[in-house]
Amino acid sequence: MKKLTIFLAMAAVAATALAADLKTAVFTVDPPMTCNNCVTRIKTNMRFERGVKAIDPSLKDQTVTIKYDAEKTSEDKIAEGFKKIGYRATTVKADNKAGNAADKN
Repeated sequence: MKKLTIFLAMAAVAATALAADLKTAVFTVDPPMTCNNCVTRIKTNMRFERGVKAIDPSLKDQTVTIKYDAEKTSEDKIAEGFKKIGYRATTVKADNKAGNAADKN
């Protein structure tokens, strides 16, 4: 009985995790990334932003792809996170839709 209760609790936790509304946004940053230190700075700091699940900066493409939990954050809040580390972020595309601006400044 105890094992069944533990199993059901674990299944409920897994189902909740799967129910998260994950979205992907692609940002460009200003100033542009110029070296691997820039990539590391973005990756290291942006992981602390609430709801961010994965960060993939591309020095070659000059983009930062971020997967995030839409229930916990938004593209605008992620752009605010970039401001904290000295970058202005603009959305290139979000969920395969081009042209959305995350930073209106």
